[in-house]
Amino acid sequence: MAITAALVKELREKTGAGMMDCKKVLTETNGDIDKAIDLLREKGLAAPAKKAGRIAAEGVVTSYIHGNGRIGVLVEINCETDFVGKTDNFQNLAKDIAMQIAAANPTYLNREEVPADVIEHERTVLLEQAKAEAEEDVKAGRKPKPEAVLEKMVNGRIEKFYKENCLLEQAFIKDGDKTVTDIINENIAKIGENINVRRFVRYGLGEGIEKRQDDFVAEVMASVGK
Repeated sequence: MAITAALVKELREKTGAGMMDCKKVLTETNGDIDKAIDLLREKGLAAPAKKAGRIAAEGVVTSYIHGNGRIGVLVEINCETDFVGKTDNFQNLAKDIAMQIAAANPTYLNREEVPADVIEHERTVLLEQAKAEAEEDVKAGRKPKPEAVLEKMVNGRIEKFYKENCLLEQAFIKDGDKTVTDIINENIAKIGENINVRRFVRYGLGEGIEKRQDDFVAEVMASVGK
């Protein structure tokens, strides 16, 4: 049985497990959702969904300074107990997320934080872009795209907006095949406690002043030898 993106998404929503883990167990179970859920539980990878409702009020506020003070990040990451908050695994996760924020410069924590008017503005701009592309098709003698196709294109670009601007949906800088949420869920399964990124702030030296553009992802990764 072909393992579709929709099937992987369904399993992720039911278990909270990482995308690659979901795909792997679906392949092993030939696309059987129920068997895949059981296999994830056996491996301890479905734990994030079970722990999501538990109170996480301990943890750490971690800082990361890059480039001799050119970029500064503060991020609060919560767990359930003070003991876990002091472990190397948790501290390393906090550092990785702070580095993620420094390199990828997210605007929001998750898509729920994105104001409705921002999405509406993006949708309007993207729809006009899609219509302009459709007009170019007509001028070039190509068949114009139906409205339903244009709407699908816009929805796809809105999803891209979320993935670029929302921390939890960004591709993880150390492993582009996983999202930040996947990394957090892996650590929940490993550590055994609920973990939440609560809030963050990122400052860039001279922010708002016109200057040359730098590749901060490459800089941050180079600074840790990755």
